[in-house]
Amino acid sequence: MGLFTQGQLVCLKSDPSIEGAVISIIEGGREIRYQVFTNAYGVQIYYESQIATKNLDSQLEVVDAEYFHAGITASLIRTPSLSSLYSLNMAKIDFIPHQFRPVLKFIRSDRPRLLIADGVGVGKTIEAGLILKEMQARRNVNSVLIICPRPLVSERKWENEMKRFDIELTALNGELFRYCIKETDYEGEWPDKYKKVIIPYSLFDESTVMGSNKGGRDKMGLMQLDPPPKFDLVIVDEAHHIRNTSTYAYQAVKQFCDNAEAVVFLTATPVQLEYDDLFVMLNLLRPDLIIDKETFVRMAEPNPFINHASVLVRLQREKWQEEAYEQMRAACMDTEWGRIVLAQNPVAKGVLQTLKKSNILQEERVKLISDIEGLHTFSNIISRTRRRDIGEFTLRKAVTVTVPFTSAQKQLHDEILSVIHKIFSRIHCTDNTKFMMTTIRRQTASCLFGLVPMLHEILCRHISELYDDGYMENDILSKDGKDARSIRAQIEDILNMADDIPPDDPKLDKLLEIIADKQKDRKNKIMIFSTFKHTLQYLYVECLKANLRVGLIHGGVSDEDRVELRRRFELDKENSDALDILLFSEVGCEGLDYQFCDCMINYDLPWNPMRIEQRIGRIDRNGQTSESVTIFNMITPGTVDYDIYERCLNRIGVFKSSIGDCEDILGGIATEIRSIVENFKMTDEEKQEKLQQMTDNKIRLIQEQIYLEEKQRDLFGIKVPDQSFNEEIKKATNTWLSSEYIQNLIHSYLKNRLESDKEYILGEKSLKTLRLSQSARLELLDDFKECKLPRNEHNRQWEKWLKSGETHLSITFDHFCAKENPKAAFITVGHPLVRQAAEYMKTKKKFVSVFKVCTNQYRKGEYPFAIFQWKLSGEHEDLQLRPFSIHSELNDCLLDLLKESHSISYPVSTNIAEWDSVEHVHHTMWEQELKMHRAKTEELVRYKIGSLTTSHNARMAMLKEQLLRATDGKIRLMKESEIRNAQEDYEMHLSSLQNANEKADILFDILAYGLLIVESKEE
Repeated sequence: MGLFTQGQLVCLKSDPSIEGAVISIIEGGREIRYQVFTNAYGVQIYYESQIATKNLDSQLEVVDAEYFHAGITASLIRTPSLSSLYSLNMAKIDFIPHQFRPVLKFIRSDRPRLLIADGVGVGKTIEAGLILKEMQARRNVNSVLIICPRPLVSERKWENEMKRFDIELTALNGELFRYCIKETDYEGEWPDKYKKVIIPYSLFDESTVMGSNKGGRDKMGLMQLDPPPKFDLVIVDEAHHIRNTSTYAYQAVKQFCDNAEAVVFLTATPVQLEYDDLFVMLNLLRPDLIIDKETFVRMAEPNPFINHASVLVRLQREKWQEEAYEQMRAACMDTEWGRIVLAQNPVAKGVLQTLKKSNILQEERVKLISDIEGLHTFSNIISRTRRRDIGEFTLRKAVTVTVPFTSAQKQLHDEILSVIHKIFSRIHCTDNTKFMMTTIRRQTASCLFGLVPMLHEILCRHISELYDDGYMENDILSKDGKDARSIRAQIEDILNMADDIPPDDPKLDKLLEIIADKQKDRKNKIMIFSTFKHTLQYLYVECLKANLRVGLIHGGVSDEDRVELRRRFELDKENSDALDILLFSEVGCEGLDYQFCDCMINYDLPWNPMRIEQRIGRIDRNGQTSESVTIFNMITPGTVDYDIYERCLNRIGVFKSSIGDCEDILGGIATEIRSIVENFKMTDEEKQEKLQQMTDNKIRLIQEQIYLEEKQRDLFGIKVPDQSFNEEIKKATNTWLSSEYIQNLIHSYLKNRLESDKEYILGEKSLKTLRLSQSARLELLDDFKECKLPRNEHNRQWEKWLKSGETHLSITFDHFCAKENPKAAFITVGHPLVRQAAEYMKTKKKFVSVFKVCTNQYRKGEYPFAIFQWKLSGEHEDLQLRPFSIHSELNDCLLDLLKESHSISYPVSTNIAEWDSVEHVHHTMWEQELKMHRAKTEELVRYKIGSLTTSHNARMAMLKEQLLRATDGKIRLMKESEIRNAQEDYEMHLSSLQNANEKADILFDILAYGLLIVESKEE
C-alpha cells in the first residue's frame, strides 16, 4: 500500500516549489512510482521516496476579500484569456455591443487577419481601435501603421479617433515617408520615431514604391528594402482603394501586409462574392488561404447551401430538419471544397448529427444556427455588421423639391438633347463619346449655368477633370478626324445657345429659400452636394453674392484648406468665423464624419444608389444627436435625372432608410441605368418603361432579402443572432476586469506594497487623486522597471511622473469621466500602474478567505471551495478561471456569489484535510476535460492539416504552371524563389499544427481557497 492516493497534492522533496497532483499509481518493481501532474513540468513520474505531502499549513495565508479579488484580477491580466474581452473598459468611448463583434472574431481566429465590411456609419474606426486595445492587453504592440485616403489624413480623423484609445499617431508627408524608407535601408529597421504612423494612399507612387535614379542619384523604394519594414498591426482603411492590383498603392499595401504581425482591412464598399474586389482584398489579406481566383470560387461554392440551411433552421417550417440536413449534406458532398475540406470539419460533422436527431431542443437549435453560419468558408476572415442588424440611427426625412425649367431653359435643354441625338445618329459611338454626351445631359439637368464653362473645358481638356470621382481618365477628343470635328461643331452650337440664356434661375432661388429657412434653426448647418465641379463653383459664387457663410470642398482642395473649412463648419453659428454651408463633391467628404450637421441638399444626384447612401451616411451615423436628418432632393421635370429619380432612386427608398444592406442587389445598378439612358435607339417612353422594369425587379429582390433578414438571415452566413451574440458578449464580459475590480487591484497593491495604514487614492467621485510621497514613487518606479514594459508614450508619461517631484496625479477608472477629463490618467487594464500591480501580486504563496453572502440563489450552509486557473494548450492557448466545490450546482454560480459577498472574520482551518474533497472534485473534472480537450484538438488539427495541404497543393500547382510559362530568366528565378518560399511556409505551418496536437494539455494552478457562508436573504 503506497503512502499517497490518487488526487492527493504532493511536492518534490528536493524542490518543494514544484507541486502537483497524483494522477495514477504504478505498483510493482522495487519501489512504487506515481504519475504526478506538476505545475512546472506537466505530467512526470516520480518514486515514492522523491515526493512528500504538500503541507498547506505553512503556505496558506488568511486574507480579506479585497486581496482575494485583487489576486484573481491580477492573474487574468498576467495571462490573458481568449474567453474574456479586455478592451471593454480600455477606451474613452460609449459601450456599443456590435462594435465588439470584430474584436471577438479577431482574437479567436487562426491568424490575426480580418476584413471588417460594415455598413456606412456603423463605426469601423472604433472597431479597429478596439482591436488595437485588445492586442495591447495581450502583448506588446510597439508599431502601428494606418493606410487611408488623403482627406482622412488632412482632417486628422484617425489621429483624433485614436486619441480616444490613448494612441498617438504621426501622419507622414512625402518627405517623412522617403526619410523612413531611407533609414530602413540604412538601419534595417523602420525608425523608432515613426513606429506609429498614418500614410495616405497618395504617397504611393513610382518613386516611393519602386525607387528612382532621377538626377543621377539612386533613391531606394519600398519594394527594394531588405529586410522589409515590419509592423505589429497594419490597418488599411477604405480598402477598396487597392482593388486594382496594377497600382502602386496595391503593391505598397501588399508589402506592408505581407510582413505585418496583424492586419485589419476596413471597407463599406459593396462586398459581393461575384465581384473581383472581394477576391483581391481576401487574397491580399490571406494569400495562404485565398490562393487564386479559382480557389476563391471553389471555396465559395458551399456557401449558398450553408446559407439556405441557416434560413431553414431559423424559420423552422415543416420538415426543416430534413431539408436543412440535405442542404448541409450538399455543401459537404456535392461541392469540391466540401468533399475535400468541409466534410472533415468536426463542427460540420456535429451539425449533420444534430440535424438527424428526432428531437432538437431550443438551446441546441440556437447553437445549430451559430455552428452552421460559422461553417461559411469566409466566416473566419470577414466581420459584417449591417445597418439593419443594429437598427436605424435616426429618422430620415426626405423632401422632393421639384423646380421646373423656365421656358428659355426648357428650350435650351431640348435643343441639347436634339443635338446629342443627331450626333449619336451620325457617328459610331465609343464608350468615351457616350460618356461625354451623357455628361453634358447630366450637367444640363444639374445646372445650365455651369454648362458653358464645362463645354469649353471639354473642347480643350480631359473629360476626367470634369468629374471629381477619380474613375474616368480618358481624353475623348485627343484624336483628329471627322467624328471629332463633328462633335466639336455640335458642341459649339450648344455653346452659342447657352451664352444667350436669360439669367433667371428658379432652381437657385429655391435653394436660397431652403437655406434661409434653415438658418433660423439653432442647428443651422447644411451640406450641399453636386457631382459637377462647375455646378459647385456656380453655387459657391451665388452664395457669396447672397452674403452666406459658405465653403467649397472637392478633390482639388488642398489638405490645409480642407482642415480649415471643416473646423469653421463645426463652429457654433454665433461664432463670427463659422461657416454655415459647405459645398461638396463625392470625393470631398469620403470617409469623414459630419454628425453635427442634420441637413443635406442634393442639388443633383448620382445614378448609383450606393453613392447616395455614402452621401447620407456622412450625417446619418453613430453620434448624430438630432432625432432626424433632412434630405432635400432638387429635381427638374423633363430631364433624364427626373425620370431616374422618380422611377428608380425614390422608389428604391434610399432617402427614407439605409439601403447599405442591399449593395449586393444594387451594386451594378448605375451601369444598367447608363446602358438604358445611352441607348439612343430607344424612345423616351421605351426608356422610362425599361427603367420601371429594372427598378421593379430590384425592389422585388430587396423585399425578398428584407423578408429573409427579418428572419435573422445574413447573406454572408456570418451574422451572429442578436440574442446569442448578446449572450456571447455577456460571457466575454469578465467582471474581474471591470473598472471596479481594477480599482480594487490598485488599492490592494498600494496597501501591500507601501504603508498599509495610509490612503493613496483620494476622492469619492469618478475623478480621483493619486497621492504618493517621493519615497513611495521611487518604490513604484522600481516595480515599473522590473516589469520591462515597452517604450511607448503611455509608459514614458507614467515613468516621468514617478520621477517627478509631484505628489498628486489626477486619475479615473471610469471611461465616461475620462472622456470629460482628458488630462486625467485613465487607469485601465493597459495602464503601466495596473501592469506592475498585477506582477506584484504574482506569488507562490497561496491564500484563503472567508466570505459571507445573503442570498436566496443557493441554500444556507458553509462551503469550502478553491479557484483554479486552467491553461489550455494546443492549437490555441486559453486561460480559464474554474471554481470547484463538492457541490456541482454551486460551481455554476459561485463566482457570481463571490461578487455579492463581503469579507468576515471567521476561523478557517489551513489543514489539508479540509480541502481534500475539493481537490478530488477538481481532479475528476480535470481528467474528463483533458480527455475531451485532447480528442477535440486532434480532430481539429487533422481537419486543418487537410485544409492546409489542399490549399498548398493548389498554390504549388499554380506556381509551377507559371514557372513553365515564364520565358524571361529573371521571372523564372522569382518563381523558383516563390516555390521554395511556399514550400517552407507549408512545412512551417504543418509542423506548427503537428506540434499543437502533441502539446494539447490542461495545466492548472490553484489561485486561492475560500470558505463561503451562505445565509438566507430576508424578503
